[in-house]
Amino acid sequence: MWRVLALWLLATWCAECVWGGFTPADYPVVVLFLGPLYGGAAVLIREVARRCGGGWPSVVLLAVAFGLVQAGLVDQSLFDAAALEGTEFAGQGVAARATWVPGLGFSAGQLVEFVGNHVMWSVCAPIAVVEACSRAGVRRASWLSGRWIVVVAVSYVAGSLLIWSDAGGVVSPVQFGVVVLSAVVLVVAAVWWRPVSSPPLSGPGPWVVGGVVLAAHVVGWFYGPGWRGWGLRVVTLAVVAALVVRWARSEAHVLAAWGAGLVSAAAGAFLVPPYEPAPVWLTLTADVFGAVLVVSVLTWAFHRLTSDRREPARLRPA
Repeated sequence: MWRVLALWLLATWCAECVWGGFTPADYPVVVLFLGPLYGGAAVLIREVARRCGGGWPSVVLLAVAFGLVQAGLVDQSLFDAAALEGTEFAGQGVAARATWVPGLGFSAGQLVEFVGNHVMWSVCAPIAVVEACSRAGVRRASWLSGRWIVVVAVSYVAGSLLIWSDAGGVVSPVQFGVVVLSAVVLVVAAVWWRPVSSPPLSGPGPWVVGGVVLAAHVVGWFYGPGWRGWGLRVVTLAVVAALVVRWARSEAHVLAAWGAGLVSAAAGAFLVPPYEPAPVWLTLTADVFGAVLVVSVLTWAFHRLTSDRREPARLRPA
């Protein structure tokens, strides 16, 4: 059960805190009110994907569905042009209008940013870290009984309704239909996905994979708003995703790819303010704590994977 709790807490913290959104003074409130939402979603997504046997493609598809529902229907930030007003990120909300999609009423830039961040920080990176820290025998196994799945699902729905009630009704019937239809298609694809077995390909090691992903994140900071920046982000995402899929042949590669996203978030936290104004010493404390935590959990996760690879050699008779 410690694995479920660890994933619950890590997913919640990664979703809103690793990049500097909240200071340590806000952490208890984040865990209390956002834990059922982000932690519950990560736990459920992992459980469904592992029980269905779809592997990481299923995890990613379910994470995209969650990101669409979260940004489109729960907090409705995707369709609410005023969602960032009154926060330290109000300027980003104004800049997002440069990629506005008429008719459907959302920013293409925010679609990539909001959904992509949920996929990377809220779901996939926490799952990769906690699985890597687990014993090899239970790493890809189910962690919850049917009763606990119901408990987590109910808490997720309750957390979603709480955030939805605070967001207000800004979603039109057309927007609602598009989000629901897209999410259903993604969930069905995730459940029916079956990995194709193929011989492992030679390629670079985990550190190179992580370095490429980290470089892509950092370069993305300088693309700027507008359709040109949006296009560069999409192309970069497609190229890096194709490379990772081709190169990732071990659990260490997977951890390096998702872990690079946490490293970029922890580094970027030093460059952005939290949602609400806070003393400099408190924001700096949050940034340092985030960097230390990310380095610590990734170091421990890689250590566990390395230990697993060495274990058979120690058990063989001389």
